[in-house]
Amino acid sequence: MTTTAYRTCPLCEAVCGLKLTIDGDRVTGVRGDADDPFSQGFICPKGASLGRLDSDPDRLTAPLVRRAGGFEPVSWEEAFAVAAEGLRGVDRASLGIYLGNPSAHTIAGALYLTPLIKSLGTRNVFSASTADQMPKHVSAGLMFGDPMAIPVPDLDRTSYLLMLGANPLESNGSLCTAPDFPGRLRRLRARGGRLVVVDPRRTRTAELGDEHVPIRPGMDAALLAGIARTLLAEDLTRVSVPVGDLSALRELLEPFTPSAVAAASGVPADTVVRLARELAAAPSAAVYGRIGTCTARFGTLANWLVDVLNVLTGNLDRPGGAMFPYPAHRPAYLRRKPYRIGRWRSRVRGLPEVNGELPVATLADEIETPGEGQVRALITVAGNPALSAPNGPRVARALAGLDFMVSVDPYVNETTRHAHVILPPPRVTQSPHYDFALLGFAVRDYVRYSPPVFPLEPGRPAESEILARLAMIAAGQEGDPALLDELIIDQTLRKAVETPGSPVEGRDVASLRAELTGETGAELRLDMMLRLGHRGSWTEPGGLNLDRLREAPHGLDLGPLQPRLPDVLRTASGVVELVPPEIAADVPRLRAELSGTAPGLVLIGRRHLRSNNSWMHNLAPLVGGTNRCTLQINPADARRLGLDGRALVKSAAGSVLADVETTDSIMPGVVSLPHGWGHEEPSQRIASANAGVSANILTDETIIDAVSGNAVFNGVPVTVTPA
Repeated sequence: MTTTAYRTCPLCEAVCGLKLTIDGDRVTGVRGDADDPFSQGFICPKGASLGRLDSDPDRLTAPLVRRAGGFEPVSWEEAFAVAAEGLRGVDRASLGIYLGNPSAHTIAGALYLTPLIKSLGTRNVFSASTADQMPKHVSAGLMFGDPMAIPVPDLDRTSYLLMLGANPLESNGSLCTAPDFPGRLRRLRARGGRLVVVDPRRTRTAELGDEHVPIRPGMDAALLAGIARTLLAEDLTRVSVPVGDLSALRELLEPFTPSAVAAASGVPADTVVRLARELAAAPSAAVYGRIGTCTARFGTLANWLVDVLNVLTGNLDRPGGAMFPYPAHRPAYLRRKPYRIGRWRSRVRGLPEVNGELPVATLADEIETPGEGQVRALITVAGNPALSAPNGPRVARALAGLDFMVSVDPYVNETTRHAHVILPPPRVTQSPHYDFALLGFAVRDYVRYSPPVFPLEPGRPAESEILARLAMIAAGQEGDPALLDELIIDQTLRKAVETPGSPVEGRDVASLRAELTGETGAELRLDMMLRLGHRGSWTEPGGLNLDRLREAPHGLDLGPLQPRLPDVLRTASGVVELVPPEIAADVPRLRAELSGTAPGLVLIGRRHLRSNNSWMHNLAPLVGGTNRCTLQINPADARRLGLDGRALVKSAAGSVLADVETTDSIMPGVVSLPHGWGHEEPSQRIASANAGVSANILTDETIIDAVSGNAVFNGVPVTVTPA
């Protein structure tokens, strides 16, 4: 007998609703949930593969412990005992943790990683954020005082969208949660709006747009500075939010004339001026930059200038402009301290801390370099830095030299093969789902909870229990992991009743705890956060809680984004900081590029519709066709270099052999390899049979964005010769 279940897709940032057909304990069909008010039935190939991912025979079903002869399956109790023994003798300063992207897509990652990090008591925290998005967090933190206050384009109401370094027709969007992003862009154009895409490649998104502007990789910041300078020089600004004096910004950007910017970026001077005038004249407009702007040498400057343009054109915090989402679980009464970076520095290279973590570009340094505080034990959660971090081969060698490593991961992969203990989380359909992180970037206020489709096998811990157990081990404690949840619930409620302006100010903690519902600690904590949130049942009559979400399996539409300034600001000044000191100090580095000589050939990454970083390559329907690891190059460059078939690509960091794909969709002087390939682990049979090559053999961990420490994957100088 077949049944139907509904849940949110956890495979990218689009949070699409899925309708699952269930036969026994297997998913036999996946369609878009037409009744989801946010995604309205949209589905992509990744979401359609959820059933195959869930039943992938190469997924681990039991913990593994590495012995002399290789990995051996063991009981959960034995695995935790080995983890406890391995971590017990390591000094706190020598512990490290790495968090991969999938951890942002799970309840367990959102609720239990912070307690785990606190229990470890280490500053050696690394994540995929510094290989992906940290420049945006840093620019938002410096401008608005909150690194999570990231404006998103109001796609459904804007009349002009300038997009840089993003390809949502293949990636589904990022730091901009928008199911059916392609449909939203088509509707933008259908209502008479204009879409301009800036990218070194004529991507599928660029082909959809009204205009494609090719740009030299890594020079988005120069182009944006030229546009901002034009707005100021031609008196086209209409600032409508509280800001400081514009004179400092005007002085800082004065050297970025349209002609100077044109020489550095490859974008003609008249195009720079025209884009500025179009932005200023549009009834509403938004500037949106994503991974291509972040993973470059001037990532923080580029993301700062994105929002400088939104401010100067009067489109920040305005319908149709760039707006601040307000997820339902976020309370109104909590106030962050003003944002700071560099509270401590990495041991080896002296790189500054950002958002409580260190750049992944220095992970290998911290493991390999002897001395006090050398990382000797590491926990990884849902990550594969051996493929996804810059100079991946060095990272792999460093991991192999650790004294002890624990990995929470469903696969043996290029990273976890070096672990001493692997703790696999349950299948996706055995886990609950709520998007704590991604709803903070949604282009429309929305909420949805997905309970597990299938129960856990007897004795099989949930992912939240795995992380909670590790947190207790790190704290030197034993016992039921549920004790951790009760401790966090008690601490949160006590703080809430003592905080002026809280919806439960002065109430009794025990009575509040008694109102919470949920079958697990994770559900109890979610219920508490919903009730305390600004739309919660403790905040307003009939407000949200877990029971309300259970009654709405397709999700709830909470309406379009609303203006939120000045309440969103957490800066010491109380205004939008247009020229933070850390930004101003880095601008001369960009100014020096105006007279620099461009490299002969540079490498960029690219996204695929049917994969997500280094994961999802182990599913046969998703590899092959257009989802291949090829070196894209312009035909003119291929002829000039005599390329045919395969090519040798060299950089300062290493070299790879790659299959050549000529295409006029990429501008001359640029080559492209997709991110996340180079699979070598034979236990992932389909991935290793379609291995491709890792672009991160070519990327250099010593080259980073100066302000955020983010790795640089775009604009890497290379040479290409026939193989």
